[in-house]
Amino acid sequence: MPRSQPPTLSETRGLTLITTEHTRPVVGIDIGGTKTAASVLTPDGEVGATAQLPTERGTEGVTKTVLQALDLLAQQSDCAVSDFGAIGIGLPGQVNQATGEVKHAHNLDMQSFALGHHLETLTGLSVRLENDVTAAALGTAFLQGIDGTLAYLNLGTGLAAGIVIDGKPLRGVGGLAGEIGHFALAPHQRLCPCGQRGCLETFASGSALIKYWPGGGEHPGWRLAAAAANDEPGAREALDLLIEGAVEAIRLLGITLAPDHVVIGGGLRMVGAPLIEGIRGRLTDLQNSSEFLVGFGLPHRLQVLPEGSPAATVGAALLVRT
Repeated sequence: MPRSQPPTLSETRGLTLITTEHTRPVVGIDIGGTKTAASVLTPDGEVGATAQLPTERGTEGVTKTVLQALDLLAQQSDCAVSDFGAIGIGLPGQVNQATGEVKHAHNLDMQSFALGHHLETLTGLSVRLENDVTAAALGTAFLQGIDGTLAYLNLGTGLAAGIVIDGKPLRGVGGLAGEIGHFALAPHQRLCPCGQRGCLETFASGSALIKYWPGGGEHPGWRLAAAAANDEPGAREALDLLIEGAVEAIRLLGITLAPDHVVIGGGLRMVGAPLIEGIRGRLTDLQNSSEFLVGFGLPHRLQVLPEGSPAATVGAALLVRT
């Protein structure tokens, strides 16, 4: 079970490769489809300065966003960007860690871009990229001291999972492990940017809410629960679809991995109790109707990432401490 105090760098089992070779602070940046968060990780593993700003899309926009985040952190830390030891970045899409290239980052309007090399040229610092959900899962496992298998479900602009086993991220071929948002549950339904139809992400994500719930506005997740409670047109259906998609994603992860812990992260988790209790209740109903599912214990293994947790940026920063 998680413990109340996060482990020190030397205590973390699966992260024992972390060394003290970086005597300077390192930066972790989490680039999301709508916002970017960044933080400084000190040499002793403490979180220092933090920053948050809107994400600008496209290759030029993402580059500009990262440089702005670095400037904000440097100002708060009373140092120059060049004083940082290295930069770890988590972002959506297929990430090639060896080349620093990211592909198919649909939520950032980037199809193929050598972001890592580009940023190294601009900053003079070493840059390491990772899929954003994998980075968040890594940070969650570290901060909560989770042993065993962690399945981290990100409900945000998109839908994806990060998997950490004994402190080590599971990336799979080409870094594609965990892309369950593109599991085509209903093949003849909504068209997904990935080219398939009926992907979980087309009805259980922030991008789906924006596209298919006209009354939701620019940030539909912020008002979904209240709108559903007030019977606003389309809101109840949108919430039910979000619950359904999350449940199917968790069931898929549960049957595939039999994880010790399932943690829900991403901005949509802040929809709150109507979403989380809806997910837990549906998982309980499924378990009650299937003796097979009882052994997985998914309703009892379900947790929610605390509001304001720096897991995503800490996970990104840990990439350059290993």
